[in-house]
Amino acid sequence: MTALDDAEAAVRQFPRVPVPLDGRRAAAVAITMFEDEQGPAVWLTRRTSRLRAHPGQFALPGGRFDDGEDAVAAALRELHEELGIAAGRDQCAGLLDDYATRSGYVITPVVVRTDAQEPVPNPAEVARLHRISFAELDVEPRYLRIPESDRPVIQLPLVGHLVHAPTAAVLFQFREVALHRRHTRVDQLEQPVFAWR
Repeated sequence: MTALDDAEAAVRQFPRVPVPLDGRRAAAVAITMFEDEQGPAVWLTRRTSRLRAHPGQFALPGGRFDDGEDAVAAALRELHEELGIAAGRDQCAGLLDDYATRSGYVITPVVVRTDAQEPVPNPAEVARLHRISFAELDVEPRYLRIPESDRPVIQLPLVGHLVHAPTAAVLFQFREVALHRRHTRVDQLEQPVFAWR
């Protein structure tokens, strides 16, 4: 079995925890795992500074549900709109835990396995696209304490920067589940104050 096979099997066996909307909006992100000549990896974007919501922040392809969509449909649509990567529902390996954000969303992470397509980032949404290898993703997180919350703020050191929650929390759970088969929960991990808006 390849590393991608192992990761997909681990995600399929993961007992996810859903979160009720309770007045928040539903959104989904795509954790897109693929293997190329350099090995297994996922895509990570940096949002353009022109976007209204969370400009310049690191993100996974995703957004709110359109009418009639579920998490898988929303994640696959956003993956195609943002990166030009086509994938079908049969390529969904599974869902991770929902993550409730301070800005009023419940994000469902959808793990998708694709072939090594050449992405075409949408310049209206994506300033930079980063290929994050499984080895790079297998990094120890940093935790900060802030006066505004009793929960620790998670940071992942990736691509020479610090990636914050919700993206850091989602990627950390993916790392725990897919790379180490640990059923680690992340609902106790906080976002930095700048991401609360």
